[in-house]
Amino acid sequence: MVLVGLPGSGKSTVGRQLARRLSLSFTDSDHVIEQRIGCSIRDFFEREGEAAFRDIEQSVIHDLTEGLAGVLATGGGAVLRSANRERLRGSGQVIYLRSTPEEVFRRVRHDGNRPLLQVADPLGRLRSLYEERDPLYRETSHFIIETGRPSVPTLVNMILMQLELAGVISPRP
Repeated sequence: MVLVGLPGSGKSTVGRQLARRLSLSFTDSDHVIEQRIGCSIRDFFEREGEAAFRDIEQSVIHDLTEGLAGVLATGGGAVLRSANRERLRGSGQVIYLRSTPEEVFRRVRHDGNRPLLQVADPLGRLRSLYEERDPLYRETSHFIIETGRPSVPTLVNMILMQLELAGVISPRP
């Protein structure tokens, strides 16, 4: 299973709990990227630029989706490259955690570790990211879960229910 969505939409937090509920492994592609580059994504972004980062991200996504058997949380921009969209969609069930820019801003406004949001108008930036990426998330995903304001356990239950209804997983007792 793969989670996609805007930065701050809850992919890592929800993914960890989803993996735990399904007794699967959990991987966060951004953490794997940081291990590979030996520094924070923010530092790499500032030093090398977005294009170099996207090259590494594509390589990591390729590696992580090879025989994917757990839950994978991707970076918010993972869908920008068509190769990633195809790879993700073909590797398992893709769940789009759809959040409005305003919801994401409320969650991440004090987080200094999101390189694309270190701008004068982060809410404006989130709105433009949403406009650009929402169609790509939709193209990549098999399921769309509206995040809104539910708790993480509620979101996990919503995902599990969708997966059960689609016959992807067996109903849980």
